Amino acid sequence: MCTVVLRVPPRPGDPIRVLAIRDEDPRRPWNPLGRWWPEPHDGVVGVRDARAGGAWLAADPDSGRFAVLLNRADVTHRPEADLVSRGGLVLDAVTGRSPEAQPPTHGFNLVEVTPGSARVHLWDGAVLRRVALHPGTHMIAHDDVDDASTPRIARWLDTFSATALPAGARWWEPWIEVLERSAHVDPEDDDAIIRDNRAHGYETLSLLACVASISDAGIDVHYGELAEPGRWGGLDLR
Repeated sequence: MCTVVLRVPPRPGDPIRVLAIRDEDPRRPWNPLGRWWPEPHDGVVGVRDARAGGAWLAADPDSGRFAVLLNRADVTHRPEADLVSRGGLVLDAVTGRSPEAQPPTHGFNLVEVTPGSARVHLWDGAVLRRVALHPGTHMIAHDDVDDASTPRIARWLDTFSATALPAGARWWEPWIEVLERSAHVDPEDDDAIIRDNRAHGYETLSLLACVASISDAGIDVHYGELAEPGRWGGLDLR
């Protein structure tokens, strides 16, 4: 039940900004932002799932591609033995291979960004859809893009949209301030962005966040972990 906030500028030459918050079982090991993969992904920087070897989020500085994955519920009836980890989708995306046809995975929302464009692939186990993101601010969680039936999107999208981002090196700070304000909501509340999903039947909590800026000038990605899963205690993005 991760959350991604993304701003597409009206001018194609301006950077696309991304804030991504990861919810996962804290007992599932991961590697922080770094270069973890051999060829053909040896130049890729990302957050690695240490168990399955794929990525939650990744960027390829050489190609200018960025991707981040959010889980969503699905209606697949295929046995688990026929399914593969969703983390491979992120690595494929940053090397230019988007999901097609009937992906052999559980449901997902895959955000893909290149300089000047952003889109989301939505897979529910039955139908794969693609949504191009128009200029403006968008939120994605476990359902559709900007889905007002998702409480955290209904509550916080307008706030993120109304928040001006500076052009400087630490452009993300106003969005982190919104994230801090959102953390006054109980982490078990449906409106929360910093979440404890165990009350909803999922052993996942908010663990970390990344911010990214993608433009023709390159990709800049920063990473920070919460001191305590599912609880706000500040976020030092480096």
